[in-house]
Amino acid sequence: MELPACLAVLTTTDAAEKAEALARGAVAARVAACAQISGPVTSVYRWEGAVETASEWRIQFKTTVARYPALEAYLLDAHDYDTPEIIATPVAAGSPDYLRWLEEETAP
Repeated sequence: MELPACLAVLTTTDAAEKAEALARGAVAARVAACAQISGPVTSVYRWEGAVETASEWRIQFKTTVARYPALEAYLLDAHDYDTPEIIATPVAAGSPDYLRWLEEETAP
């Protein structure tokens, strides 16, 4: 059996409660099989011409390539940032059982 093409998708938000809400919503909607929240992390970025520093919580979602568009749409709708970070990184390899579980949990 061929393994599914999977992604690790990253976003950040400015509160632990918001991070958990984004994570739970994505898993409930089956656009991600799971999500890990870490933080706070210190983010330094340029926004509207100024260099800013903020505490944020990082959320890493696991999904399939096929479900990425739905996850991105969910994040764009549910996130309160004007321009949320949404970065997808291909999973080059992984446990076959885990990757199959990931595919099953994100099936529409």
